[in-house]
Amino acid sequence: MNRIVMTDLEYQNQAESVLKAIEKACDRLNDESDVDIDNQRTGGMITLTFSNRSQIIINLQKPLQEIWMAARAGGFHYKFNGEQWTDTKDASEFFANLSRYASEQAGQPLVFAASV
Repeated sequence: MNRIVMTDLEYQNQAESVLKAIEKACDRLNDESDVDIDNQRTGGMITLTFSNRSQIIINLQKPLQEIWMAARAGGFHYKFNGEQWTDTKDASEFFANLSRYASEQAGQPLVFAASV
């Protein structure tokens, strides 16, 4: 797995774009479907709360230059490889995993992507 070295500013810009994409996707999904995702942002953390009260928490880990995601399926760490955020264990892509875990928790298909 290729990992790139980023400055703190580059990390912050890349990671911030992920959080903004998640916020936009939640707004879009709430507008276009009957899903009810409450997304709350506090600094470098977003908490997604679904109608069944389950949550997915995404937060930035600046010292490690990672994004962490906690879902019912478990806890996951992602690093930027120059093109996308990939899981540090199996190299799966962040937004694909977020879509899968959010769909499982919401009980319906949901799609999150880097650009909306």
